[in-house]
Amino acid sequence: MQKIKNQKSKIKIVVFLIFEFLILNSALAGELSAQLATKVNHDHIKIDFFYHGSEVNVSGASALGTDIVIKITSPEVRQILRRKGKAAGLLWMNVGDLEFASTANLYFLYSTQEINDILSQDEMDRYVIGYPALKKHIEVAQINDEDEKNRWFNEFIKFKELSRLYAISFGQIILNQTESGQNYSIKLNWPYQATPDEYLVTVYAVKNKKVVEKAEARMVVEQTGIVKTLANMAKNNGAVYGIISIVAALAAGFGVGIVFRKGGGGH
Repeated sequence: MQKIKNQKSKIKIVVFLIFEFLILNSALAGELSAQLATKVNHDHIKIDFFYHGSEVNVSGASALGTDIVIKITSPEVRQILRRKGKAAGLLWMNVGDLEFASTANLYFLYSTQEINDILSQDEMDRYVIGYPALKKHIEVAQINDEDEKNRWFNEFIKFKELSRLYAISFGQIILNQTESGQNYSIKLNWPYQATPDEYLVTVYAVKNKKVVEKAEARMVVEQTGIVKTLANMAKNNGAVYGIISIVAALAAGFGVGIVFRKGGGGH
């Protein structure tokens, strides 16, 4: 009888410890979730006649001791790139198209430390963080050979980086400790090459190589004024847009000619 009582007591202790462990984990997760927040100071960028890029500040609060990863992406689309090759083994020219599916036109990634040092590969793959994870996520049509896919993926990344539409860096995020946790912020130059669209800003709080919480914000880039009018005209009424373009080019050439004549022409 005494043995049965002892076993029951042990079971009660084990159940109590498990219950306490679950409560503690839940409280810690709730604390991290409650603290993570983000905002974008310039969430509505307007492209006007004098637009040449902008400045964006992403900031927020997180739990003390967490690393921060910030990812900015455009909606995923299919992108077509020209495939270069030698025709008849002699001349370099376009030999076909390559279609990249499930790709973002813009992909920016910033982190407090080097991404491989703060996240496991499984977590990076799950949240599509970093180029290796992106390579697994993107589909390259008509390419079955893995080495060939790697080659064209690297060319795609190189092209996007040269266009200032893809970038990965660490160490730019500023962390400041507060009484309730920490604040983070990063200031970045928004490229004029980024097309009008709605962009997603995702912030990940990272601890022990895992994403413990994430927060999202959105920013809109849109054309305004004469830029929007001309873009709509080019899309919906190409003939009129073409005539206006020719007239504008002729007027510009005429104006330059007048300036040179007033300046005395040649020497």
